[in-house]
Amino acid sequence: MPKKKKKARIRPLAICVFRRDDKIFVSRGYDSRKAQTFYRPIGGRIEFGERGSETVIREVREEIDAEVVDLTYLGALENIFSFEGHPGHEILLIYDGKFLDPAMNRDDLEIIGKDDGDILYQGSWKPLDFFRGDDAPPLYPTGLLALLDQASAELKTG
Repeated sequence: MPKKKKKARIRPLAICVFRRDDKIFVSRGYDSRKAQTFYRPIGGRIEFGERGSETVIREVREEIDAEVVDLTYLGALENIFSFEGHPGHEILLIYDGKFLDPAMNRDDLEIIGKDDGDILYQGSWKPLDFFRGDDAPPLYPTGLLALLDQASAELKTG
């Protein structure tokens, strides 16, 4: 009997944008098929019965052993992409938050994100302008930079 093909599914995710001045905390990833370095905020898959904010708290604890405070919902984005040659489709709930530990806000902070003991990524602070311009590395999910710009503009206008 032939092997049954795995059905493609949409992944529900929640991620947290840690912002400080003009910088955000992001994880660095690499797609070898595209030979491309990319960045995205940390977070993960929403488990059944779990709220997005709970996902962020759990994932940040699991991946970088840090605590999150002042979570605020920013919006949702849909991300259709390919990674390592495989198609992907995600619906992401985007949150803004702060690290409880002030030491996590150092500009020179580089932290290794882990899940079940496996190294997932390296996280660090990057200026938002790092993601602007023709030669800038992508910031995923697509549309995140525009969402952050909109949120900043709304804060300024009150």
